[in-house]
Amino acid sequence: MAGGQLKVFTGKANLDLAEKICRYLKFSLGKAEVTSFPDGEVRVEIKENARGADAFIIQSTCPPVNNNLMELLVMIDALRRASARRITAVIPYYGYARQDRKVQPRVPITAKLVANLITVAGANRVLVMDLHVGQIQGFFDIPVDHLFAAPALINYFRKKRVRDMVIVAPDPGAVERAAAFAKRLKASLAIIDKRRPRPGVSKVFNVVGKVKDKNVILVDDMIDTGGSIIESAKVLKEKGASNIYVGCTHPVFSKRAGERLQNSIVKEVVVTDTIPFRSKQNSKVKVLSIASLLGEAIKRIHNETSVSSLFV
Repeated sequence: MAGGQLKVFTGKANLDLAEKICRYLKFSLGKAEVTSFPDGEVRVEIKENARGADAFIIQSTCPPVNNNLMELLVMIDALRRASARRITAVIPYYGYARQDRKVQPRVPITAKLVANLITVAGANRVLVMDLHVGQIQGFFDIPVDHLFAAPALINYFRKKRVRDMVIVAPDPGAVERAAAFAKRLKASLAIIDKRRPRPGVSKVFNVVGKVKDKNVILVDDMIDTGGSIIESAKVLKEKGASNIYVGCTHPVFSKRAGERLQNSIVKEVVVTDTIPFRSKQNSKVKVLSIASLLGEAIKRIHNETSVSSLFV
């Protein structure tokens, strides 16, 4: 054990998830006041003793991304100055993850910058869920525990007993994730050849694999505007697919993505609560909670036992 009492704090990004995690842990959520000054500056005050604590801060850097990121950084600094023994940043959704490399000259690698900010603020380790690309773990100079929502999504689709199932990767970058799903669900695999002429815009060129008369599950790590998923669904339907389902971890859902998916040919969209989804009018979106998975990981980190064995 790392030493020190386990304490869990949260910013304002995903209070519901933080409360569910605490219910799993049978701990009360730590007392912290997170507000803003009139000019918009983030103000944090830890309202209980944290000296010597093993502190966990639950904060997704989801929209509003910059505000939630700043809350996380200020909370880390507040706990460091409150003499917490160890600080773990629990980031269910890691914003800026898509800016993980130089795709053209004179652009930043912002995913690395965010990792530096979290480290310099005073975090001792990081717990993340389904990074956009796994190599982001290497951007940190502190330990990173990388969790996957796949077990929850796979169990959901397994219980649905979908027949003639094909797992589809919506782009070449999602092949590894889709292949893992296909193996666990004992389904075949197909790949969509998609290119991005510019950020936020995609064009489907071809489908590799048999989807005719099959029930398709499109698998990805996130849905942002929903344009890519909707376009992929149209192409799959043209190729003769029957029902089209979508499984993803992070429901970013910007630019009326939820409404667009509701009006699309997609039968069901299954996501997790790494990011709050509050639209009760969207009957196609099913939200699975990953609170118990994150809670168990927090417990194991605190007790210095294996986290990776959660996925064996």
